[in-house]
Amino acid sequence: MSGAGKPGGPPASITAHVAIVASSWHETVMTGLIEGACRACEAAGATWELTRTPGSFELPLASARAAATGRFDAIVALGVVIRGGTPHFDYVCSTASDGLMRAGLDSGLPIGFGLLTCDTEEQALDRAGLAGSTEDKGAEATHAALAMVEVLRALG
Repeated sequence: MSGAGKPGGPPASITAHVAIVASSWHETVMTGLIEGACRACEAAGATWELTRTPGSFELPLASARAAATGRFDAIVALGVVIRGGTPHFDYVCSTASDGLMRAGLDSGLPIGFGLLTCDTEEQALDRAGLAGSTEDKGAEATHAALAMVEVLRALG
């Protein structure tokens, strides 16, 4: 079950500047994810900048470029891919996920993973942090990224 066993929220207060990199497909879902990420940054005292990409496939490159600027302490990657009748879903989900992991490992910056990979639009809406949604994956991805900022700072 999604959401079961999840950790608490973001650090109570953190000095961090976050790049929110968000795809443009499925605007209603994306609006919820972005608003959740912004709320989570604000609640933790972090600042943020928003960059939009054409789609989820482009999230890794934009995240890697944001990391390379040296301006950010963390990246939050937000997108949604909804299964259709072709293998396109599998390729985009796998490639975007692998690319985001690579961007994080190559840069050493935390990347909050907010890429929804859903079978239906209803599943995506339920995770988007909108009124009536049961989950807020934009906020959760931001919480994870900010928690990792603290972990990496503690490790030196």
